[in-house]
Amino acid sequence: MKKIPFYKMQGSGNDFILIDDRKGILRGTSLKNLARTVCDRHYSVGADGLIVIVPSRKADFKWRFFNADGSEAEMCGNGSRCAARFAFLKKIAKKTMTFETLAGIIRAEVKTETVKVQLTGAGLLRQNISIPFEGGARTGHFINTGVPHVVYLSGDLATEDVDGVGRRTRYHDLFKPAGTNVNFIQVLGKHKLSIRTYERGVEGETLACGTGSVAAALVAGSLRMVASPVQVTTRSKEKLTITFEGDAEEFGAIYLEGEAKVICEGTLFV
Repeated sequence: MKKIPFYKMQGSGNDFILIDDRKGILRGTSLKNLARTVCDRHYSVGADGLIVIVPSRKADFKWRFFNADGSEAEMCGNGSRCAARFAFLKKIAKKTMTFETLAGIIRAEVKTETVKVQLTGAGLLRQNISIPFEGGARTGHFINTGVPHVVYLSGDLATEDVDGVGRRTRYHDLFKPAGTNVNFIQVLGKHKLSIRTYERGVEGETLACGTGSVAAALVAGSLRMVASPVQVTTRSKEKLTITFEGDAEEFGAIYLEGEAKVICEGTLFV
């Protein structure tokens, strides 16, 4: 049985287990299996994902990010903010840092209350996609903000069947083989919107999704419904701030800012 030091952190209600593996304490361990084990809320600490910090030759550190089901993801917006604060607290990096992900190099700035990260970019925008379901179809918008996202506009978020519609969209033939995350958004003003998200890998609704919030702001921006900066209210009621340049032709300078807090630290027995 291994004893592994860990932090548990949360960003806008998205919670993560973070492990510093720069010295190889997880050598010989299946990280996919470890994620499934430690993210289980009944039999272990429980979290939406596992973040493992390893050395990098290109940046201050490299991360490997695993969803609760053990699948490895390219990027996670809220996780990236937690990783940055973790790296600062553990003296892995200074307040301004870079770290390597499968989606590219992420730049981050740790502030007193919040963490601001610059995403690697966004692309593959497709507006007004007719997504057929049994009994009808719904219009959605697709964009990749490091991971794939579908965005549905909603008139009443409270009545949305997020798990039902989210699951059918996530596994829809239009988005195979990778699948997609699914966001339901309600525009509240020129600089405000609210969101609920079904996350791929968690396979259910989460309290927040950073890359989903960015996707929501960019899609709404491309439809001329909002303008930067955009304040996004998540299901957890915490607010994320998204800033960006450009429009539907090309987005640039995309930033995500919000709180990232330590919940606890301890030792895992695995």
